[in-house]
Amino acid sequence: MTPRRLRELCLEQNAAVEDFPFGPDVSVFKVAGRMFALSDLAATPLTVSLKCDPDEAVRLRAEYPAVVPGYHLNKRHWNTVTVGQLPTRMVRELIEDSYDLVVAGLPKAQRLRLDRP
Repeated sequence: MTPRRLRELCLEQNAAVEDFPFGPDVSVFKVAGRMFALSDLAATPLTVSLKCDPDEAVRLRAEYPAVVPGYHLNKRHWNTVTVGQLPTRMVRELIEDSYDLVVAGLPKAQRLRLDRP
């Protein structure tokens, strides 16, 4: 997967935006001002940090060497994924799951604006 494709997958999420609060090298993808993905798109290997259900995070880390606790993030709720070592479909699903977890934590009024009650 290319950095361009990773960016596209993140921005395909409803109302997702790319921001650079940590400097020009780190893309932060947000919905309603809350982060759901974080990546240095120029890094090698290409990685992305994604929010994850804590039980699922542990399972993924045990099953896939490409999934490790979130780098500089709450390791209970975030994983860092080496993108090229997993199928594209799985990376897409992990991005969608991260986005859905963040949206689920939004106030009801914001979720309704996103068409996600």
